Amino acid sequence: MNTAAIYHRPDSEFAFLYQPNTMRLRLRTARADVQQVKLVCGDPYLMATEKWDQKPIMMARTLSTDLYDFWTAEVTAIHNRLAYGFQIIGQDGTSIFYGDQGLSPLERTNQSYFKMPYFHEIDRFKAPEWVKKTVWYQIFPERFGNGDVTNDPEGTLSWSTQSPQAQDFYGGDLQGVIDHLDHLVDLGINGLYFCPIFAAHSNHKYDTIDYLEIDPHFGDKALFRKLVDECHRRGIKIMLDAVFNHMGDQSPQWQDVLQKGADSQYADWFHIHEFPVSYQEGKNFEDATDITYEVFATTPHMPKLNTANPEVQDYLLKVARYWIEEFDIDAWRLDVANEVDHHFWKKFRQVCDAAKPDFYILGEIWHSSQSWLNGDEFSAVMNYAYTDAILDYFVKKEISADKMISELNNQLMLYRDQTNQVQFNVLDSHDTARLLTAARGDRDLMRQVMAFTYIQPGVPCLYYGDEYGMTGTDDPGCRKCMVWDTADQDLEMYQFVKSLIALRKAQQEVLSEGTMMWSLDPQTPDILKITRQFKDHQITGIFNLATTVVEIMQIEQPKFSQLVTNDAGMSQIAPKGFILY
Repeated sequence: MNTAAIYHRPDSEFAFLYQPNTMRLRLRTARADVQQVKLVCGDPYLMATEKWDQKPIMMARTLSTDLYDFWTAEVTAIHNRLAYGFQIIGQDGTSIFYGDQGLSPLERTNQSYFKMPYFHEIDRFKAPEWVKKTVWYQIFPERFGNGDVTNDPEGTLSWSTQSPQAQDFYGGDLQGVIDHLDHLVDLGINGLYFCPIFAAHSNHKYDTIDYLEIDPHFGDKALFRKLVDECHRRGIKIMLDAVFNHMGDQSPQWQDVLQKGADSQYADWFHIHEFPVSYQEGKNFEDATDITYEVFATTPHMPKLNTANPEVQDYLLKVARYWIEEFDIDAWRLDVANEVDHHFWKKFRQVCDAAKPDFYILGEIWHSSQSWLNGDEFSAVMNYAYTDAILDYFVKKEISADKMISELNNQLMLYRDQTNQVQFNVLDSHDTARLLTAARGDRDLMRQVMAFTYIQPGVPCLYYGDEYGMTGTDDPGCRKCMVWDTADQDLEMYQFVKSLIALRKAQQEVLSEGTMMWSLDPQTPDILKITRQFKDHQITGIFNLATTVVEIMQIEQPKFSQLVTNDAGMSQIAPKGFILY
Protein backbone atom coordinates (compact mmCIF):
# COMPACT_ATOMS: atom_id res chain seq x y z
CA MET A 1 0.00 0.00 0.00
CA ASN A 2 1.21 3.47 -0.87
CA THR A 3 0.72 4.98 2.58
CA ALA A 4 2.37 8.25 1.57
CA ALA A 5 -0.70 9.04 -0.57
CA ILE A 6 -3.19 8.66 2.29
CA TYR A 7 -4.50 12.06 3.32
CA HIS A 8 -7.23 13.69 5.37
CA ARG A 9 -7.47 17.10 7.03
CA PRO A 10 -10.08 17.87 9.71
CA ASP A 11 -12.26 20.97 9.46
CA SER A 12 -11.63 21.47 5.76
CA GLU A 13 -12.99 20.30 2.41
CA PHE A 14 -12.13 16.79 3.71
CA ALA A 15 -14.38 17.14 6.77
CA PHE A 16 -17.20 19.67 6.72
CA LEU A 17 -20.73 20.30 7.88
CA TYR A 18 -23.08 19.95 4.95
CA GLN A 19 -26.33 20.39 6.88
CA PRO A 20 -26.67 21.57 10.51
CA ASN A 21 -26.12 18.10 12.01
CA THR A 22 -24.72 16.28 9.00
CA MET A 23 -21.03 15.94 8.33
CA ARG A 24 -19.40 14.83 5.09
CA LEU A 25 -16.02 13.15 5.23
CA ARG A 26 -13.46 12.45 2.51
CA LEU A 27 -10.30 10.38 2.43
CA ARG A 28 -7.65 10.36 -0.29
CA THR A 29 -5.65 7.27 -1.25
CA ALA A 30 -3.40 6.40 -4.18
CA ARG A 31 -5.30 5.46 -7.30
CA ALA A 32 -6.27 1.78 -7.52
CA ASP A 33 -4.23 1.11 -4.37
CA VAL A 34 -6.98 0.47 -1.81
CA GLN A 35 -9.81 -2.04 -2.01
CA GLN A 36 -11.86 -0.92 0.98
CA VAL A 37 -12.18 1.93 3.48
CA LYS A 38 -14.36 1.84 6.57
CA LEU A 39 -15.20 4.79 8.74
CA VAL A 40 -15.41 4.37 12.50
CA CYS A 41 -17.07 7.31 14.21
CA GLY A 42 -19.17 8.37 17.14
CA ASP A 43 -19.51 10.65 20.12
CA PRO A 44 -16.05 11.00 21.72
CA TYR A 45 -17.62 10.81 25.19
CA LEU A 46 -19.71 7.69 24.52
CA MET A 47 -17.31 5.15 23.02
CA ALA A 48 -17.25 3.03 26.17
CA THR A 49 -21.03 2.72 26.35
CA GLU A 50 -21.91 2.68 22.64
CA LYS A 51 -18.80 0.80 21.43
CA TRP A 52 -19.02 2.69 18.14
CA ASP A 53 -15.41 1.85 17.39
CA GLN A 54 -16.65 -1.67 16.68
CA LYS A 55 -19.34 -0.52 14.20
CA PRO A 56 -17.56 0.62 11.05
CA ILE A 57 -19.37 2.26 8.13
CA MET A 58 -18.38 1.44 4.56
CA MET A 59 -17.12 4.44 2.60
CA ALA A 60 -17.80 4.84 -1.11
CA ARG A 61 -15.06 5.37 -3.66
CA THR A 62 -16.42 8.29 -5.69
CA LEU A 63 -14.14 10.44 -7.83
CA SER A 64 -10.64 9.65 -9.05
CA THR A 65 -7.81 11.66 -10.58
CA ASP A 66 -4.76 10.35 -12.42
CA LEU A 67 -3.00 10.02 -9.04
CA TYR A 68 -5.67 9.52 -6.37
CA ASP A 69 -8.96 7.90 -5.38
CA PHE A 70 -11.36 9.76 -3.09
CA TRP A 71 -13.62 8.01 -0.59
CA THR A 72 -16.68 9.66 0.96
CA ALA A 73 -19.23 9.12 3.70
CA GLU A 74 -21.97 11.15 5.36
CA VAL A 75 -22.74 10.87 9.06
CA THR A 76 -24.91 12.59 11.65
CA ALA A 77 -24.28 13.20 15.33
CA ILE A 78 -27.10 13.53 17.85
CA HIS A 79 -24.98 15.61 20.23
CA ASN A 80 -23.25 17.60 17.48
CA ARG A 81 -19.75 16.25 18.15
CA LEU A 82 -17.78 13.54 16.44
CA ALA A 83 -14.63 11.49 16.72
CA TYR A 84 -13.64 9.43 13.69
CA GLY A 85 -10.93 7.41 11.99
CA PHE A 86 -10.42 5.23 8.93
CA GLN A 87 -9.83 1.51 8.57
CA ILE A 88 -8.02 0.97 5.27
CA ILE A 89 -7.44 -2.30 3.45
CA GLY A 90 -5.05 -2.19 0.52
CA GLN A 91 -5.15 -4.16 -2.71
CA ASP A 92 -2.12 -6.01 -1.38
CA GLY A 93 -4.04 -7.08 1.74
CA THR A 94 -2.37 -4.60 4.09
CA SER A 95 -4.69 -3.35 6.85
CA ILE A 96 -4.06 -0.11 8.73
CA PHE A 97 -5.83 2.52 10.82
CA TYR A 98 -5.53 6.21 9.98
CA GLY A 99 -6.30 8.78 12.64
CA ASP A 100 -5.24 12.10 14.10
CA GLN A 101 -1.71 10.89 14.87
CA GLY A 102 -1.18 9.18 11.55
CA LEU A 103 -1.05 5.47 10.69
CA SER A 104 -1.16 2.62 13.17
CA PRO A 105 -1.85 -1.14 13.15
CA LEU A 106 -5.53 -1.90 12.65
CA GLU A 107 -5.64 -4.17 15.71
CA ARG A 108 -4.35 -1.51 18.09
CA THR A 109 -6.93 -0.99 20.88
CA ASN A 110 -6.21 2.64 21.76
CA GLN A 111 -6.42 4.53 18.47
CA SER A 112 -6.05 8.29 17.96
CA TYR A 113 -9.15 9.80 16.38
CA PHE A 114 -9.77 12.91 14.36
CA LYS A 115 -12.20 15.25 16.10
CA MET A 116 -15.01 17.58 15.18
CA PRO A 117 -15.40 18.96 18.71
CA TYR A 118 -18.77 20.62 18.09
CA PHE A 119 -20.98 21.28 15.07
CA HIS A 120 -21.23 25.08 15.20
CA GLU A 121 -23.89 26.19 12.76
CA ILE A 122 -22.31 29.64 12.58
CA ASP A 123 -19.15 28.05 11.14
CA ARG A 124 -20.91 25.97 8.49
CA PHE A 125 -20.26 27.09 4.91
CA LYS A 126 -23.53 28.46 3.57
CA ALA A 127 -24.40 29.50 0.05
CA PRO A 128 -27.69 31.11 -0.96
CA GLU A 129 -30.14 28.47 -2.12
CA TRP A 130 -31.35 30.65 -5.01
CA VAL A 131 -27.93 30.63 -6.67
CA LYS A 132 -28.19 26.91 -7.45
CA LYS A 133 -31.34 27.67 -9.47
CA THR A 134 -29.78 30.53 -11.44
CA VAL A 135 -28.58 30.73 -15.02
CA TRP A 136 -26.47 33.88 -15.27
CA TYR A 137 -26.06 36.24 -18.20
CA GLN A 138 -23.04 38.54 -18.34
CA ILE A 139 -23.50 42.04 -19.73
CA PHE A 140 -20.75 44.43 -20.75
CA PRO A 141 -22.94 47.54 -20.37
CA GLU A 142 -21.22 49.75 -22.96
CA ARG A 143 -21.92 47.19 -25.68
CA PHE A 144 -25.30 45.62 -24.88
CA GLY A 145 -27.82 48.24 -25.98
CA ASN A 146 -27.99 52.00 -26.54
CA GLY A 147 -31.37 52.92 -25.11
CA ASP A 148 -30.73 56.63 -24.59
CA VAL A 149 -28.62 58.54 -27.12
CA THR A 150 -28.79 61.71 -25.02
CA ASN A 151 -26.22 60.35 -22.56
CA ASP A 152 -23.74 59.13 -25.20
CA PRO A 153 -20.13 60.15 -24.55
CA GLU A 154 -18.40 62.47 -26.99
CA GLY A 155 -17.16 60.58 -30.04
CA THR A 156 -19.68 57.75 -29.74
CA LEU A 157 -19.55 55.48 -32.79
CA SER A 158 -22.50 53.99 -34.65
CA TRP A 159 -23.69 50.64 -33.27
CA SER A 160 -21.68 47.99 -35.08
CA THR A 161 -20.84 44.29 -34.92
CA GLN A 162 -17.32 45.00 -36.18
CA SER A 163 -14.37 44.46 -33.84
CA PRO A 164 -13.95 47.48 -31.56
CA GLN A 165 -10.73 49.22 -30.62
CA ALA A 166 -9.69 49.37 -26.97
CA GLN A 167 -10.92 52.92 -26.37
CA ASP A 168 -14.03 53.00 -28.57
CA PHE A 169 -17.44 54.06 -27.23
CA TYR A 170 -20.76 52.87 -28.70
CA GLY A 171 -23.23 54.30 -26.21
CA GLY A 172 -24.52 51.22 -24.39
CA ASP A 173 -26.38 52.10 -21.19
CA LEU A 174 -28.82 50.87 -18.54
CA GLN A 175 -31.85 51.89 -20.58
CA GLY A 176 -30.56 49.59 -23.29
CA VAL A 177 -30.70 46.72 -20.79
CA ILE A 178 -34.23 47.61 -19.67
CA ASP A 179 -35.34 47.70 -23.30
CA HIS A 180 -34.25 44.10 -23.80
CA LEU A 181 -35.36 42.45 -20.56
CA ASP A 182 -38.09 40.53 -22.38
CA HIS A 183 -35.36 38.98 -24.54
CA LEU A 184 -33.63 37.70 -21.41
CA VAL A 185 -36.88 36.39 -19.95
CA ASP A 186 -37.65 34.53 -23.17
CA LEU A 187 -34.17 33.03 -23.11
CA GLY A 188 -34.74 31.78 -19.57
CA ILE A 189 -32.17 33.96 -17.79
CA ASN A 190 -32.77 34.63 -14.10
CA GLY A 191 -29.50 36.31 -13.09
CA LEU A 192 -27.69 39.31 -14.60
CA TYR A 193 -23.99 39.88 -13.98
CA PHE A 194 -22.93 43.41 -14.93
CA CYS A 195 -19.40 44.53 -15.61
CA PRO A 196 -18.82 47.79 -13.65
CA ILE A 197 -21.48 50.49 -13.91
CA PHE A 198 -19.94 53.09 -11.58
CA ALA A 199 -18.46 56.40 -12.69
CA ALA A 200 -15.22 55.77 -14.58
CA HIS A 201 -13.14 57.14 -17.44
CA SER A 202 -12.89 54.11 -19.73
CA ASN A 203 -15.47 52.14 -21.68
CA HIS A 204 -14.91 49.07 -19.48
CA LYS A 205 -15.27 51.04 -16.20
CA TYR A 206 -12.67 49.05 -14.27
CA ASP A 207 -10.90 52.36 -13.51
CA THR A 208 -13.44 53.64 -10.98
CA ILE A 209 -13.71 57.36 -10.29
CA ASP A 210 -16.64 57.24 -7.84
CA TYR A 211 -18.02 53.99 -6.41
CA LEU A 212 -21.15 55.74 -5.13
CA GLU A 213 -22.35 57.07 -8.48
CA ILE A 214 -23.67 55.44 -11.66
CA ASP A 215 -21.58 56.40 -14.67
CA PRO A 216 -23.47 59.29 -16.32
CA HIS A 217 -23.03 57.67 -19.75
CA PHE A 218 -25.02 54.68 -18.41
CA GLY A 219 -27.76 56.63 -16.64
CA ASP A 220 -28.41 57.63 -13.05
CA LYS A 221 -29.51 56.07 -9.76
CA ALA A 222 -33.19 56.46 -10.54
CA LEU A 223 -32.73 54.51 -13.75
CA PHE A 224 -30.70 51.85 -11.99
CA ARG A 225 -33.40 51.51 -9.35
CA LYS A 226 -35.92 51.02 -12.12
CA LEU A 227 -33.69 48.37 -13.69
CA VAL A 228 -33.40 46.46 -10.42
CA ASP A 229 -37.14 46.67 -9.81
CA GLU A 230 -37.96 45.50 -13.34
CA CYS A 231 -35.54 42.60 -13.04
CA HIS A 232 -36.81 41.52 -9.64
CA ARG A 233 -40.39 41.70 -10.92
CA ARG A 234 -39.33 39.21 -13.60
CA GLY A 235 -37.52 36.94 -11.14
CA ILE A 236 -34.05 38.06 -12.26
CA LYS A 237 -31.27 38.61 -9.70
CA ILE A 238 -28.70 41.40 -10.03
CA MET A 239 -24.93 41.06 -9.52
CA LEU A 240 -22.68 44.11 -9.72
CA ASP A 241 -18.93 44.21 -10.29
CA ALA A 242 -16.87 45.65 -7.41
CA VAL A 243 -13.37 46.80 -8.31
CA PHE A 244 -11.72 47.07 -4.89
CA ASN A 245 -8.20 46.03 -5.82
CA HIS A 246 -7.50 49.32 -7.59
CA MET A 247 -9.00 52.70 -8.41
CA GLY A 248 -8.94 54.87 -11.52
CA ASP A 249 -6.32 57.59 -11.85
CA GLN A 250 -9.09 60.13 -12.54
CA SER A 251 -10.54 59.56 -9.06
CA PRO A 252 -10.39 62.56 -6.67
CA GLN A 253 -8.25 60.53 -4.26
CA TRP A 254 -5.51 59.85 -6.82
CA GLN A 255 -5.74 63.36 -8.24
CA ASP A 256 -5.08 64.66 -4.73
CA VAL A 257 -1.98 62.47 -4.55
CA LEU A 258 -0.78 63.87 -7.88
CA GLN A 259 -1.24 67.43 -6.62
CA LYS A 260 0.09 67.11 -3.06
CA GLY A 261 2.40 64.12 -3.16
CA ALA A 262 3.37 62.76 0.25
CA ASP A 263 1.28 65.49 1.94
CA SER A 264 -1.96 64.18 0.43
CA GLN A 265 -4.47 62.82 2.92
CA TYR A 266 -4.82 59.91 0.51
CA ALA A 267 -1.11 59.10 0.19
CA ASP A 268 -1.53 55.97 2.32
CA TRP A 269 -4.62 54.88 0.38
CA PHE A 270 -2.23 53.45 -2.20
CA HIS A 271 1.07 51.56 -2.36
CA ILE A 272 3.47 54.37 -3.32
CA HIS A 273 7.22 53.81 -3.36
CA GLU A 274 8.42 57.23 -4.41
CA PHE A 275 7.10 60.80 -4.61
CA PRO A 276 6.21 62.40 -6.90
CA VAL A 277 4.62 59.38 -8.56
CA SER A 278 5.75 58.72 -12.11
CA TYR A 279 6.00 56.14 -14.90
CA GLN A 280 7.36 55.65 -18.39
CA GLU A 281 4.75 55.12 -21.10
CA GLY A 282 4.68 51.62 -22.58
CA LYS A 283 3.50 50.18 -25.85
CA ASN A 284 -0.12 51.30 -25.39
CA PHE A 285 -2.44 53.28 -23.13
CA GLU A 286 -2.73 50.50 -20.56
CA ASP A 287 0.96 49.65 -20.32
CA ALA A 288 3.90 51.37 -18.61
CA THR A 289 7.33 50.74 -17.11
CA ASP A 290 9.30 52.20 -14.19
CA ILE A 291 6.07 52.81 -12.26
CA THR A 292 6.78 54.24 -8.81
CA TYR A 293 3.55 52.88 -7.31
CA GLU A 294 1.70 49.54 -7.32
CA VAL A 295 -0.91 49.08 -10.03
CA PHE A 296 -3.17 46.47 -11.56
CA ALA A 297 -1.09 44.51 -14.06
CA THR A 298 1.07 47.15 -15.79
CA THR A 299 -1.45 49.91 -16.35
CA PRO A 300 -0.50 53.23 -14.73
CA HIS A 301 -4.13 54.34 -14.78
CA MET A 302 -5.23 51.84 -12.12
CA PRO A 303 -3.25 52.46 -8.89
CA LYS A 304 -3.64 49.64 -6.39
CA LEU A 305 -5.58 50.37 -3.19
CA ASN A 306 -4.08 49.72 0.23
CA THR A 307 -6.95 47.71 1.70
CA ALA A 308 -5.06 47.34 4.99
CA ASN A 309 -5.64 51.06 5.58
CA PRO A 310 -8.68 51.50 7.92
CA GLU A 311 -9.86 54.55 5.95
CA VAL A 312 -9.83 52.56 2.71
CA GLN A 313 -11.64 49.72 4.43
CA ASP A 314 -14.33 52.03 5.78
CA TYR A 315 -14.83 53.61 2.36
CA LEU A 316 -15.12 50.33 0.46
CA LEU A 317 -17.29 48.68 3.08
CA LYS A 318 -19.60 51.70 2.91
CA VAL A 319 -19.81 51.11 -0.85
CA ALA A 320 -20.58 47.41 -0.36
CA ARG A 321 -23.37 48.16 2.09
CA TYR A 322 -24.83 51.11 0.17
CA TRP A 323 -25.78 49.30 -3.03
CA ILE A 324 -27.32 46.40 -1.10
CA GLU A 325 -29.35 48.49 1.32
CA GLU A 326 -30.36 51.28 -1.07
CA PHE A 327 -30.95 49.31 -4.28
CA ASP A 328 -31.45 45.70 -3.11
CA ILE A 329 -28.78 44.13 -5.32
CA ASP A 330 -28.36 40.39 -4.82
CA ALA A 331 -24.65 39.75 -5.37
CA TRP A 332 -21.20 41.25 -5.74
CA ARG A 333 -18.62 40.00 -8.22
CA LEU A 334 -15.17 40.97 -6.93
CA ASP A 335 -12.62 41.94 -9.54
CA VAL A 336 -9.00 40.73 -9.09
CA ALA A 337 -10.13 39.27 -5.77
CA ASN A 338 -6.98 37.21 -5.22
CA GLU A 339 -4.82 40.36 -4.99
CA VAL A 340 -6.75 41.80 -2.04
CA ASP A 341 -5.92 40.74 1.54
CA HIS A 342 -7.98 38.11 3.35
CA HIS A 343 -8.39 40.40 6.36
CA PHE A 344 -10.43 42.85 4.27
CA TRP A 345 -12.52 40.19 2.56
CA LYS A 346 -13.56 38.76 5.92
CA LYS A 347 -14.87 42.18 6.94
CA PHE A 348 -16.53 42.54 3.56
CA ARG A 349 -18.38 39.24 4.02
CA GLN A 350 -19.67 40.31 7.43
CA VAL A 351 -21.00 43.59 6.03
CA CYS A 352 -22.77 41.88 3.14
CA ASP A 353 -24.31 39.18 5.33
CA ALA A 354 -25.58 41.81 7.77
CA ALA A 355 -27.14 43.82 4.93
CA LYS A 356 -28.78 40.82 3.21
CA PRO A 357 -28.59 37.29 4.65
CA ASP A 358 -28.91 35.39 1.34
CA PHE A 359 -26.31 37.49 -0.47
CA TYR A 360 -23.96 35.90 -3.06
CA ILE A 361 -20.28 36.87 -3.17
CA LEU A 362 -18.31 35.81 -6.24
CA GLY A 363 -14.55 36.23 -6.43
CA GLU A 364 -12.61 36.56 -9.66
CA ILE A 365 -9.88 33.98 -9.11
CA TRP A 366 -8.44 31.96 -11.98
CA HIS A 367 -6.63 29.34 -9.87
CA SER A 368 -7.20 27.02 -6.89
CA SER A 369 -9.04 29.04 -4.26
CA GLN A 370 -9.40 27.05 -1.04
CA SER A 371 -8.33 29.87 1.28
CA TRP A 372 -11.12 32.14 0.00
CA LEU A 373 -13.82 29.46 0.20
CA ASN A 374 -13.98 28.45 3.86
CA GLY A 375 -17.29 30.19 4.48
CA ASP A 376 -16.02 33.49 5.89
CA GLU A 377 -15.10 35.23 2.61
CA PHE A 378 -16.64 34.25 -0.75
CA SER A 379 -19.58 32.08 -1.74
CA ALA A 380 -17.82 30.96 -4.93
CA VAL A 381 -15.22 31.91 -7.52
CA MET A 382 -15.33 32.24 -11.27
CA ASN A 383 -14.57 28.63 -12.04
CA TYR A 384 -11.97 29.16 -14.77
CA ALA A 385 -9.78 26.28 -13.59
CA TYR A 386 -12.72 23.92 -14.06
CA THR A 387 -13.95 25.20 -17.40
CA ASP A 388 -10.39 25.54 -18.74
CA ALA A 389 -10.06 21.77 -18.48
CA ILE A 390 -13.28 21.40 -20.51
CA LEU A 391 -12.04 23.80 -23.16
CA ASP A 392 -8.61 22.13 -23.26
CA TYR A 393 -10.26 18.83 -24.17
CA PHE A 394 -13.32 19.76 -26.22
CA VAL A 395 -12.10 22.87 -28.04
CA LYS A 396 -8.30 23.07 -27.97
CA LYS A 397 -7.75 19.29 -28.20
CA GLU A 398 -4.70 19.69 -25.97
CA ILE A 399 -5.52 16.98 -23.39
CA SER A 400 -7.16 13.56 -23.42
CA ALA A 401 -10.59 12.73 -22.02
CA ASP A 402 -9.15 10.92 -19.02
CA LYS A 403 -6.89 13.90 -18.28
CA MET A 404 -9.87 16.25 -18.41
CA ILE A 405 -11.82 13.98 -16.07
CA SER A 406 -8.86 13.90 -13.70
CA GLU A 407 -8.62 17.69 -13.65
CA LEU A 408 -12.36 18.18 -13.15
CA ASN A 409 -12.45 15.68 -10.31
CA ASN A 410 -9.41 17.28 -8.72
CA GLN A 411 -11.13 20.67 -8.76
CA LEU A 412 -14.28 19.22 -7.19
CA MET A 413 -12.25 17.70 -4.38
CA LEU A 414 -10.67 21.07 -3.53
CA TYR A 415 -13.94 22.42 -2.16
CA ARG A 416 -16.91 21.54 0.01
CA ASP A 417 -19.93 20.15 -1.82
CA GLN A 418 -22.07 23.22 -1.12
CA THR A 419 -19.29 25.34 -2.64
CA ASN A 420 -19.19 23.26 -5.82
CA GLN A 421 -22.93 23.71 -6.18
CA VAL A 422 -22.61 27.49 -6.64
CA GLN A 423 -19.30 27.79 -8.48
CA PHE A 424 -19.57 30.14 -11.46
CA ASN A 425 -18.96 28.27 -14.73
CA VAL A 426 -17.92 30.46 -17.66
CA LEU A 427 -16.83 29.33 -21.12
CA ASP A 428 -16.07 32.88 -22.26
CA SER A 429 -16.27 36.40 -20.90
CA HIS A 430 -15.14 39.98 -21.42
CA ASP A 431 -11.61 38.76 -20.60
CA THR A 432 -11.41 35.88 -23.11
CA ALA A 433 -12.06 35.07 -26.75
CA ARG A 434 -15.67 34.19 -27.42
CA LEU A 435 -16.55 30.51 -27.40
CA LEU A 436 -17.47 30.31 -31.08
CA THR A 437 -14.18 31.96 -32.03
CA ALA A 438 -12.24 29.58 -29.78
CA ALA A 439 -14.11 26.74 -31.51
CA ARG A 440 -12.87 28.10 -34.87
CA GLY A 441 -16.42 28.89 -35.97
CA ASP A 442 -17.63 25.32 -35.46
CA ARG A 443 -21.20 25.73 -34.21
CA ASP A 444 -21.71 22.01 -33.58
CA LEU A 445 -18.66 21.99 -31.34
CA MET A 446 -19.82 25.11 -29.52
CA ARG A 447 -23.18 23.53 -28.79
CA GLN A 448 -21.57 20.27 -27.68
CA VAL A 449 -19.24 21.93 -25.18
CA MET A 450 -22.07 24.10 -23.85
CA ALA A 451 -24.28 21.05 -23.27
CA PHE A 452 -21.46 19.30 -21.42
CA THR A 453 -20.79 22.34 -19.24
CA TYR A 454 -24.44 22.92 -18.38
CA ILE A 455 -24.74 19.46 -16.78
CA GLN A 456 -21.71 20.03 -14.53
CA PRO A 457 -21.85 21.05 -10.86
CA GLY A 458 -22.00 24.79 -10.37
CA VAL A 459 -24.07 27.43 -12.14
CA PRO A 460 -23.61 28.38 -15.81
CA CYS A 461 -23.09 31.89 -17.12
CA LEU A 462 -23.83 32.91 -20.70
CA TYR A 463 -21.82 35.78 -22.16
CA TYR A 464 -24.06 38.28 -23.91
CA GLY A 465 -24.52 37.51 -27.58
CA ASP A 466 -23.41 33.89 -27.45
CA GLU A 467 -27.07 32.95 -27.86
CA TYR A 468 -26.84 34.47 -31.33
CA GLY A 469 -23.45 33.00 -32.20
CA MET A 470 -21.41 36.16 -31.79
CA THR A 471 -17.67 35.94 -32.42
CA GLY A 472 -14.68 37.86 -31.11
CA THR A 473 -11.04 37.41 -30.28
CA ASP A 474 -9.41 38.35 -26.97
CA ASP A 475 -10.09 41.79 -25.48
CA PRO A 476 -11.14 44.08 -27.10
CA GLY A 477 -12.46 41.75 -29.83
CA CYS A 478 -14.72 39.90 -27.40
CA ARG A 479 -16.48 43.16 -26.51
CA LYS A 480 -18.38 43.78 -29.73
CA CYS A 481 -21.75 45.49 -29.76
CA MET A 482 -24.65 43.11 -29.16
CA VAL A 483 -26.17 41.91 -32.42
CA TRP A 484 -29.79 43.14 -32.45
CA ASP A 485 -30.27 43.08 -36.23
CA THR A 486 -32.19 39.85 -36.91
CA ALA A 487 -30.39 39.50 -40.23
CA ASP A 488 -27.13 38.94 -38.32
CA GLN A 489 -28.53 36.66 -35.62
CA ASP A 490 -28.08 32.89 -35.57
CA LEU A 491 -31.65 31.97 -34.65
CA GLU A 492 -30.88 28.24 -34.63
CA MET A 493 -28.23 28.88 -31.98
CA TYR A 494 -30.74 30.94 -30.03
CA GLN A 495 -33.25 28.09 -29.93
CA PHE A 496 -30.53 25.68 -28.86
CA VAL A 497 -29.37 27.92 -25.99
CA LYS A 498 -32.96 28.57 -24.91
CA SER A 499 -33.66 24.81 -24.80
CA LEU A 500 -30.40 24.13 -22.96
CA ILE A 501 -31.21 26.71 -20.30
CA ALA A 502 -34.69 25.21 -19.89
CA LEU A 503 -33.13 21.78 -19.43
CA ARG A 504 -30.65 23.10 -16.86
CA LYS A 505 -33.45 24.69 -14.84
CA ALA A 506 -35.75 21.66 -15.12
CA GLN A 507 -32.97 19.31 -13.96
CA GLN A 508 -31.50 21.75 -11.46
CA GLU A 509 -31.72 19.58 -8.36
CA VAL A 510 -29.90 16.58 -9.81
CA LEU A 511 -27.35 18.82 -11.59
CA SER A 512 -26.68 20.84 -8.43
CA GLU A 513 -26.60 18.11 -5.82
CA GLY A 514 -26.18 14.86 -7.70
CA THR A 515 -23.16 12.59 -7.63
CA MET A 516 -20.94 12.22 -10.69
CA MET A 517 -20.13 8.93 -12.35
CA TRP A 518 -17.80 8.78 -15.34
CA SER A 519 -17.64 5.99 -17.90
CA LEU A 520 -14.73 5.91 -20.31
CA ASP A 521 -13.85 2.83 -22.35
CA PRO A 522 -10.09 2.65 -23.14
CA GLN A 523 -11.05 1.17 -26.51
CA THR A 524 -13.10 4.29 -27.38
CA PRO A 525 -11.46 7.04 -25.32
CA ASP A 526 -13.29 9.87 -27.08
CA ILE A 527 -16.77 8.58 -26.33
CA LEU A 528 -17.48 10.26 -23.02
CA LYS A 529 -20.30 9.18 -20.72
CA ILE A 530 -21.27 10.99 -17.55
CA THR A 531 -24.15 10.32 -15.17
CA ARG A 532 -25.45 12.72 -12.54
CA GLN A 533 -27.66 11.12 -9.87
CA PHE A 534 -29.58 12.52 -6.92
CA LYS A 535 -31.87 10.24 -4.93
CA ASP A 536 -34.04 8.44 -7.51
CA HIS A 537 -33.37 10.91 -10.33
CA GLN A 538 -30.55 10.86 -12.82
CA ILE A 539 -29.45 12.33 -16.11
CA THR A 540 -26.85 10.73 -18.36
CA GLY A 541 -24.95 12.33 -21.20
CA ILE A 542 -22.99 10.66 -23.99
CA PHE A 543 -20.67 12.94 -25.98
CA ASN A 544 -18.94 11.88 -29.18
CA LEU A 545 -15.53 13.53 -29.52
CA ALA A 546 -14.34 10.91 -31.99
CA THR A 547 -14.16 11.34 -35.78
CA THR A 548 -16.60 8.53 -36.54
CA VAL A 549 -20.22 7.74 -35.68
CA VAL A 550 -20.84 5.91 -32.40
CA GLU A 551 -23.81 3.54 -32.07
CA ILE A 552 -25.70 2.84 -28.85
CA MET A 553 -28.98 1.21 -27.92
CA GLN A 554 -31.77 3.55 -28.97
CA ILE A 555 -32.84 6.12 -26.40
CA GLU A 556 -36.59 6.41 -26.81
CA GLN A 557 -37.22 9.80 -25.25
CA PRO A 558 -33.98 11.74 -24.85
CA LYS A 559 -34.08 14.99 -22.90
CA PHE A 560 -31.82 16.76 -25.38
CA SER A 561 -29.61 15.79 -28.29
CA GLN A 562 -27.58 16.93 -31.28
CA LEU A 563 -26.53 15.05 -34.41
CA VAL A 564 -28.36 11.88 -33.34
CA THR A 565 -30.32 9.60 -35.68
CA ASN A 566 -32.22 6.38 -34.98
CA ASP A 567 -32.38 3.21 -37.04
CA ALA A 568 -33.33 -0.39 -36.31
CA GLY A 569 -33.45 0.08 -32.56
CA MET A 570 -30.09 1.85 -32.39
CA SER A 571 -29.09 5.50 -31.95
CA GLN A 572 -26.22 6.83 -34.01
CA ILE A 573 -24.34 9.81 -32.53
CA ALA A 574 -22.30 11.65 -35.14
CA PRO A 575 -18.99 13.40 -34.36
CA LYS A 576 -19.61 16.49 -32.18
CA GLY A 577 -22.99 15.03 -31.30
CA PHE A 578 -24.40 14.25 -27.88
CA ILE A 579 -27.45 12.80 -26.23
CA LEU A 580 -28.84 13.53 -22.78
CA TYR A 581 -31.36 11.15 -21.29
